Amino acid sequence: MSHEGITALGFVLVFIGTAAGAAVVFVFKKDISPKFNTLFLGFAAGIMIAASVWSLIIPSLEGAESYGELSWLPAAVGIVVGGVFLTVLDKIVPHIHTGTNEVEGMPSNAAMSTRLFLAVTIHNIPEGLAAGVVFGAAAATGSDEAYYAALVLAIGMAVQNFPEGAAVALPLRSATGSRFKAFLFGAGSGIVEPIFALFGFFLTSYVEALQPWLLSFAAGAMLFVVAEDLIPEAKLQEHPHLGTWGVVSGFVLMMILDVALG
Repeated sequence: MSHEGITALGFVLVFIGTAAGAAVVFVFKKDISPKFNTLFLGFAAGIMIAASVWSLIIPSLEGAESYGELSWLPAAVGIVVGGVFLTVLDKIVPHIHTGTNEVEGMPSNAAMSTRLFLAVTIHNIPEGLAAGVVFGAAAATGSDEAYYAALVLAIGMAVQNFPEGAAVALPLRSATGSRFKAFLFGAGSGIVEPIFALFGFFLTSYVEALQPWLLSFAAGAMLFVVAEDLIPEAKLQEHPHLGTWGVVSGFVLMMILDVALG
């Protein structure tokens, strides 16, 4: 497959993962059990943590070796700025956290279904950026190895997006009273991923000096989502061992994918 084909496949995969997760509304007659939810979201958190470290932060540090003693600077600044970016989105976009029922964002009369949709849409922005900047860095190097490593990240994001798609679609079935509407909302929340992937791709591939900064920026945004949303919504305090093993298994799977295939 050509480099362009691998890139297109990667961008499509991250969306398919969300859509496939949303499709569980046609299978499950009831909402997902609390234990299963804890395992699912813990697993997703583990994948995001591993992807942040292996696919984003480490390449950011390696790409900044020319900074000498300050080679840590792009990674450190990028991670913080990525977290600030998600904080600003949290303050602006009206949404609700399904695990805590906490309403955030600017005052709005938006319906519950819209708020749930926007909550997962915010989650998906950093994942799309992550895929885009990694493929953009691969385009800058032009090596097959870099493209396959980027594809591994996209596969990991697709796997991680499955439980997220289910997490938004199942509550929306109750909120909308329609399985089909819930599926459309759940799948639609993943549309931002290929959009932001394209943005990250073109920015990274054409401005090589920004690569270390953008890689760590995406990592910071993903880590923010893990700490702010996935871990609290997994309710690890209620099923600590189940949630913890979900995180560990997700981390190990993503690490294996990155090291063995990337």
